[in-house]
Amino acid sequence: MVAPAPSATKSPKPTPIAPSAYRPLKAYAFDPGQGKYFGNYMTLNVKYEPLKPGPIGAQIAVVDYDASNDCYYEPVNLDDDAILIRNGLDPTESDPRFHQQMVYAVVQETIERFEFALGRPIQWRADRERKNAPYRGKLRIFPHCMQEANAYYDPSVHAILFGYFAAPPDDEMNLPGQTIFSCLSHDIVAHETTHALIDRIRPHFMEQTSIDTPAFHEAFADIVALLQHFSMPDVMRQAIAGTHGLLAMAQLSPYADNKSKGAQINAEIARDNPLVSLARQFGGAMKMRGGLRSAIGTPPNSRELDAKTEPHDRGSILVAAVFDAYFTSYIKKTRDLMVIASANANTKADLHPDLVNRLADEASSTAKEFEHICIRALDYCPVTDIHFGDFLQALITADYDLVPDDKYGYRSAFIDAFRSRGIRPYASSYSEEALRWGGPDVRASSTLQCSGMFALLRQQTTDENFRLKQKHDAELIYKFALQHAVELGLDPVDKNNSPINVFSFHPVLRTAPDGRPLLEMVAQILQTLTIPDDTGAPKVKVHGGAALVFNVDGTVRYAIHKRASRLAAPQSEFQMQLRNSSALSPYQDASTAQINFRALHRGY
Repeated sequence: MVAPAPSATKSPKPTPIAPSAYRPLKAYAFDPGQGKYFGNYMTLNVKYEPLKPGPIGAQIAVVDYDASNDCYYEPVNLDDDAILIRNGLDPTESDPRFHQQMVYAVVQETIERFEFALGRPIQWRADRERKNAPYRGKLRIFPHCMQEANAYYDPSVHAILFGYFAAPPDDEMNLPGQTIFSCLSHDIVAHETTHALIDRIRPHFMEQTSIDTPAFHEAFADIVALLQHFSMPDVMRQAIAGTHGLLAMAQLSPYADNKSKGAQINAEIARDNPLVSLARQFGGAMKMRGGLRSAIGTPPNSRELDAKTEPHDRGSILVAAVFDAYFTSYIKKTRDLMVIASANANTKADLHPDLVNRLADEASSTAKEFEHICIRALDYCPVTDIHFGDFLQALITADYDLVPDDKYGYRSAFIDAFRSRGIRPYASSYSEEALRWGGPDVRASSTLQCSGMFALLRQQTTDENFRLKQKHDAELIYKFALQHAVELGLDPVDKNNSPINVFSFHPVLRTAPDGRPLLEMVAQILQTLTIPDDTGAPKVKVHGGAALVFNVDGTVRYAIHKRASRLAAPQSEFQMQLRNSSALSPYQDASTAQINFRALHRGY
């Protein structure tokens, strides 16, 4: 019997289908030089949003303009049905549209990692731009901006610019003359995105107030990029198998071991461990015989920091300290399984697949936890003049604030790793209690304790009400900071020379591993002093301030402060040294010393 055709007049109303929560997009886990080995072809699941060709979304605008050739490349439409059904374009070096897809996916993924760890959305500032400026309030990405062996974040145009160049004739990793695209390196894209995110969260870290500030920027960007390697389960399984569970090894075991004649074929040669190196293809083209930098530094040396001043070299010590803590924590968490892994390593036997999966899961989850701790620590850093020791205290405080019971010993691992590399905080000792930031010297009767103190912490309704709540909270925090400037670690307020302003404030909602929510308000108070110079040199602006963490009831939980008057002398001296040593000083504004990432990444 043939079923009757449905009647047009009686057709059911279509049921709307909710859009997907995620958009899967293909990308390189490392770079094209890795080929299809080691899980290099991967799929990133970024949050779904409607996209215009570019792609252009709510936070990111990919603009594929090539300034060297004065041309635009065809923008990719990731909402095209033919692309959607394939989870994005396949990885390729030859199609600029895949390059656009990859930078969008990696930048978006990195932003989402920061948002999760911080407990709030990232909103780019647009106050310096014209209201009709193209892509106002978005981070601009230029995948093929210039023919140059470089990639950098430029805060003046709020953009990340990627270069491309030809491999040199004596390149041993790439074909001579092959085009190297920095935008196809997962590490480089994540690194540059991190620079932009730090500039949004702590914009005054762009000021070179000491030798630690540019080194911190480079080190933190490397930490985020490298930790993303360790959070990829497929990649981790191959690394676990190749290192017999010992992830800190610089090389993977060969597939075969010809003991009688030595290595005769590639399968008998130990391979570099791609997990611990950064941007291998780019580094090979720059004649570095490996990655640009590594998660594995030299053995712990408490005096090494005294001898290194170049930002990348100095930053590598901070990177090594963080990864020392990570590898130590991973080994402690898998101690029982490592007994089995070590036994197999001694016999050169392959690890059982179940053991590989178990170790990979622990390594990946630990990497994600370490990344969250490091990112969350940014809210517990001073608002200006960051030092490595400050970051250690921020790490300890941020982790304690969310996870008081340190059952895995993460904080102990951080302390031991930083101490062994000579990173000294401004604390009375290396004990956890001494390293945690404290609250201000404010009397209980003076704290902000009214039940509805922060409007943004209450239920939000319309956009208009949201703006009113922002204005309410800004005025409330400003009046509090003005009244209690000295108790909060600021200089006495002088409207002529030491004004203060509420630079930023955000409600944050973080979730502890046990599911416990933590609702707080974080704010940045900035104070500026202008230091005259009797020698006729330009005046120097010195920024101090306080990072405040408020409880829901308005009490100040932490006040992380640096007094501008105490920073004036060392910063004036340091900036004078910069002017005297830099060939660019005649062409730059000497009142502030901003980090120039284009020059820094080229070694200038």
